[in-house]
Formats: sequence, structure tokens, C-alpha cells
Amino acid sequence: MPLKVREQQHVSVFLSGAVQGIGFRPFVFRLAQELGLTGFVRNSTNGVIIEAEGSPQKVAAFLKRIPEEKPPLSFIQNYQYTLLDPIGFSNFVIRESDEGSLKSAVVLPDIAICPQCLAEIFDPQNRRYLYPFTNCTQCGPRFSIVEALPYDRVNTSMKKFRMCPDCAEEYNNPDDRRFHAQPNACPKCGPHLELWDAKGKVIATRREAVSQAVDNIKKGKIAAVKGIGGFHLFADAHNEKSVQLLRKRKHREEKPFALMFPTLKSIEAQCRVSPQERALLLSGESPIVLLIKKRKIGRLKAVANSVAPGNPSLGAMLPYSPLHHILMKELGRAVVATSANLAEEPICADEKEALQRLGGIADVFLVHDRPIVRSIDDSVVRVVMNRPLVIRRARGYAPLPVTVRTEGPSVLAVGGHLKNTVALNVKGNVFICQHIGDLQTEQSLQAFRRAAMNLQGLYATSPAYIACDMHPDYLSTKFAKDSKLPLIKVQHHHAHIVSCMAENRLDGTVLGISWDGTGYGPDGTVWGGEFLKSTLTDYERVAHLKSFMLPGGDKAAMEPRRVAAAILYELAEGDWKEFKDLAPIKSFTSKERKVIKDMMCKKVNAPVTTSMGRLFDAVASLMDIKQVLRFEGQAAMGLEYILEGARTDSAYDYAVDRNPDGGYILNWTTTVQGIIKDVRKKMAAPKISAKFHNTLVEMALDIAKRVGEKRIVLSGGCFQNKYLTERMVRRLNEEGFKPYWHQLVPPNDGGISLGQAVCAINRIK
Repeated sequence: MPLKVREQQHVSVFLSGAVQGIGFRPFVFRLAQELGLTGFVRNSTNGVIIEAEGSPQKVAAFLKRIPEEKPPLSFIQNYQYTLLDPIGFSNFVIRESDEGSLKSAVVLPDIAICPQCLAEIFDPQNRRYLYPFTNCTQCGPRFSIVEALPYDRVNTSMKKFRMCPDCAEEYNNPDDRRFHAQPNACPKCGPHLELWDAKGKVIATRREAVSQAVDNIKKGKIAAVKGIGGFHLFADAHNEKSVQLLRKRKHREEKPFALMFPTLKSIEAQCRVSPQERALLLSGESPIVLLIKKRKIGRLKAVANSVAPGNPSLGAMLPYSPLHHILMKELGRAVVATSANLAEEPICADEKEALQRLGGIADVFLVHDRPIVRSIDDSVVRVVMNRPLVIRRARGYAPLPVTVRTEGPSVLAVGGHLKNTVALNVKGNVFICQHIGDLQTEQSLQAFRRAAMNLQGLYATSPAYIACDMHPDYLSTKFAKDSKLPLIKVQHHHAHIVSCMAENRLDGTVLGISWDGTGYGPDGTVWGGEFLKSTLTDYERVAHLKSFMLPGGDKAAMEPRRVAAAILYELAEGDWKEFKDLAPIKSFTSKERKVIKDMMCKKVNAPVTTSMGRLFDAVASLMDIKQVLRFEGQAAMGLEYILEGARTDSAYDYAVDRNPDGGYILNWTTTVQGIIKDVRKKMAAPKISAKFHNTLVEMALDIAKRVGEKRIVLSGGCFQNKYLTERMVRRLNEEGFKPYWHQLVPPNDGGISLGQAVCAINRIK
């Protein structure tokens, strides 16, 4: 006998977090059915709303089991419920989504194919056999196809594909794992493939398009492949000529290429893979993972040397979309899978645009007709201290938010100039867009503007304030000024520290160590080796690296020999004679040496810096690792690379001077003199590098002890360095400090927008 209405209990539930696009409503529906509850569940622009009725015991079980049994890809940030008088629902249903109110629901990132869908595409008896757009509620495109909230098919780029009866039946069946899977499709009704030549002529379609693309790659040709978030350039990673050809066409002389391997076993044959790295490779995020190459791989053919010249690591990933799995199954070997663009430009996402921009690079184009709403690169991750450290935050991670403790008016934070991202806070969430890149071309600037508009449009939020870097010449800063919104400027290195504080949910005062290549200082110099006593709103500069000049300005950032020359100039008080045997001085002609010396003597085009990144460059030049760079950060990476196998706790001498304006100055003079002495003695390069890294750690500890703050926050591009970060964390722990570092937000300038947003919110409050 059914319970009377008055004997039942009515509960109203609101959940926010990653609760849309991963089968949350079907999960709630099935749970309610199992417990015999009545009511409804629906998406709203803020999250998920549930109204349910049943006996008090069943309602209590319902509330308990939701967080315990939720779909594996979901997470709940807020879980609130209220007990009300029953109203007498007749059954439990999934209602149409609510499109009103402020939009703050979490849009999921694009998710790698799940095991069930993977099994289907390789099952000849399945109707989705070899169908490259297979997905369900547990996998597939999300952020790259959503146009607006709530996350329903009509608000995605799949709206133009009308489901066939079979797909519609799955979509409407509560017992099917494709129940309300918004990108659901099959070969009858969904997107399809075409293979084009370099002029856009159709060569083949559907399965034949894949087969011919594979044939072209095996023959050494370069294929542009449209994936989930944009195009990759594919080339046979074992074919030296093919990889060299790709480098030449892409104008990418030495920067490492990412690789896609067909299986985990094929990665493990070439690289050392830890349990944490294995988990990352197999995860739903499926990022590029930086792995150490094996020195000996037996009879297996190694990938071409030109994939990552002079680099002990490989950036490896597994296929994550159905199309990639099908391609890699046929290829059976590793391929270069690099972003389809010219150097420093954003990734191509539209096939017509790809023909124009990649016409001189790709020989064939494997395209499809599912529109990409926003282009998204692959994320890059490495394991540091047995935890993931995101280097580039894009597919799989963006746009998941960072939850902050302070709510305030909406702030649009526009990031920095390099590795740009944009952030927007909605209530207690800061949503960070995908990696945009360096704002050095018109295409990247357009991508930046689109990202800023997309975040506002997706969450239907008009910012009340805009936050930016203090550098007056950054294009992001100019964009902020032109917006006419109230402007909040955040110092570059303070933004780094606040970013790490926000990720680790810290407030109060910390000692922030912010080391990177460049950042605008309020004193008009270039900062980069900073110790900031920081809160979420303000900072005090308590120490910094001893300053030196950068002859040639920005040119010095790409020529480590110029930085080394400037440091030697200071050591020798303007005379290089005693250093003429050293590699940086020998690399210049006598005429070049005169020009550089004149710059520093006259202080013309020779800005002053405290940059730790440039000190790394100078040491790499002194050791003759690199005199002229082919890509940003190459010299510092070289110093880290040669550490492989180094075993020493030795360090160089250094001094701590008092700053007349207050605080401390880390004096590198004796450090550099010690390095020069070891170079002249022909000490092994790994040991010199290890001693240099160890010295930096001891310098940081020295300042931490003098300042007295126990919580130490590490941020800035230098902390992408695994050896430096791990040794710093260990030594801080040994000395009784509590270190914090980045995990899911990059330590480089990709995290700047988060710091700007959080700092601005707290200043406003």
C-alpha cells in the first residue's frame, strides 16, 4: 500500500561542480527509480537541481548515496538540500533544463574515450565499428563543442546532426549509458571524415579516408588531422627525413615535438614510466607527459633523433579520441603529433582556415564536419614530487575552475604576454580558459580576444572589473585599458604567488619565491628573482637577486651569451681580458664585443634585471651549453637536462647583502666565480649544473630563515624544473618550513590570470 502524501518527505537539492555532461542526471534518475522516489532532476545554468519525495528512510538513503556513488568523472563543489512539505509527484523524470539566472555551472573538459566505447569501435559486430565520433556520458568532447549553458545538445555544435532512431532510443533510455549523452551519434546520423589534398580536393571519405591518411604518413608525408580541439600535424616519428621536413616547414628548428604512441606498452619500450606517469597517460585528461628516454631499447627502432634533439626526455601521449585510436591502430608506430600551426600561432580548428594556414606544411588533410567551437591544445604535464605538475593547461583540464574562499564582483583577468590564459570569476569559482600562447601574432591576439569573450558568453557574466599585468606594453594590458572597465593592475610576480596560494587555498601571509625570466617591476627594472612577503592583496619585496644588465634588451633573452657577457663585465669592472678564454666571449666578434660593451658603458638599450631565468641563461652560456636560443627557455632546459645522473650535495659560495632600501640582496658574484673556476678545470658538466642548482636552493633557505615566515610558496617558470623544485621542497621540509607549489595550475605565466583574478577580488572586498 503506497504511503500517503503527508507520510512522505520532500527534499530540494542543489549541486554545483562538474555535474553536467557526464551522466549525472541519468545517475540521479536511476538512483531515484531504485529507491522508489518521485520528483524530477534537471540541469540549471548553475548546476543540477533535484526535487524528490519518498519515505524519510529512502530520502536519507538518497542524500547519502548521491556523493558516494556519483559518476566517476564528476565532482561536487556545493551540496545543499532543504526538507519541505510534500506536494505529491506521480513519478520521477528528467526535466528540460532551466536557462534562467546567473550561469556558473562547471563545463567539463574534453574527456578521453572510455573503455566501453573503445571496445565498441573495434568490435566488427557493433554498429559503431570504426566510427571515429563514438562517445557516451562518460567520455567525448565537452568544452570544445559547447556554445552556451546549460550543457544540452541544442547548445552544442552537435545540434546540426539529428539523431537517427537508434541513437534517439539510446539517448532517451534511462538504462543506456548514452542516456542524455549530448554528442551521441553513429555512422548513420553523425559527423563523418574526408581526406583532402593540399588544395582542398576530396580524395576519400569515411573509412577509406583513414586508410589513405595512414598510407601517406607511412610514406613519409605530413598529414593535418582534425581532432577534438583542433588540428595536429602527424608525421612518422621513426622517419628522420619526415621529421626534419616537418621542422623545416613548420619553422621549428629545435623545440621538441610531442609524440603519440599506439599503446602504453610502446611508450614503456622507449621511456621510463613511473606508476604516477602511467596513471596520467591512462587518465581521462590524457595529457602529454614528459618522460625520460631509456638509454637502451634493445632491437626496437628508436624514434628519430630530430624529434627532441639533445633532450633526454620525450613528450608522450596515448590516443585519446576514437579517431586517434583508429589511426594509431592502423599505423602501429609512434607519430609526431604536434599542434597544427606555425611557430607562436594558435592551433588551427577550422578546415578552411587550415588549408590557408597549413597549405605549405601538410601534404594531406584528414577533416570532419563537426564544428569546433573553441580550439584547445593538448595539455602538458610532468611528475614532480610524485604529483602531477601541469606545464600547459588545456584539453582535459580547462575550463575546470579553482574554487576560492572570497566571493566578490566578477573580474575578468587577462593574464600576461607569454603563455597567456584568461580567467573569470563567477561567485566562488575562477574559471581559467585553455592555453592561448604568446601574444606575438595577430592570430594569437584574435584567439585571446575570443577566449575573453567566450568565457563571458558561456557564463552570461559581464565583468565589473578587469585585472591585468603592470607592464604598459603588454597587448593584454592594452586590451584591459581599452575595455573602459575599472582597472586593477597586479604586479607580475605577486600574481604568480597569489596563483599558487589560491590553488593551495591559502590566506594570511606567506613568503613567496617567484623566479622566472621577466616581469615588470614597479621600480622600472625587470624583475625575476624575487622574494615577496605576500598576502592575497599585497606584498613586500623582502629580497631579490643581485641585478645585472641585459645588453640588447629583449635580444638578450634569446642570446645567453649576452647575459653572460654582462655578468662578466660586472665581475671584471668593464674589462673582459681575463675572460677571453670563456665560451661566451669567444662567440662574439671583436666588433660585437665593442657594441655590447658600449651599450653597458653608456647604459643604452641595456635594462637592469634581477631575473633568475637570465642567470640560468648566463650559467648555460659559461658552460657552453647554449649561446643562442632557438626557443624560449632552451638554455635553462639544457642545464636541467645535463643533471641526469649527477650525485652531489656540494654548492658554490654566495653572499647576502643588505639592501639600502630594506631587505636583502642575493649576491651571485662568488657563485659565478666558482663556476668559472670549475669550467676552466674542465669539471664534468653535470656536477657544475648540480652545484649551481644546489646553490640556488641554499640561497632560498637562507632568505627564508632571515624572513621567518614558515609557509613558503614556490611559483614562476623556473619551478617547472623538476630537480630545482624537488630539492627545494625537500630542503625546506628538512629545515622546518611548509612548502607549497603548483599542481593543476602552471607555475609559468599560464597561471598569471588566476593570480590576477584572486588578487583583484580580495582587493575589492
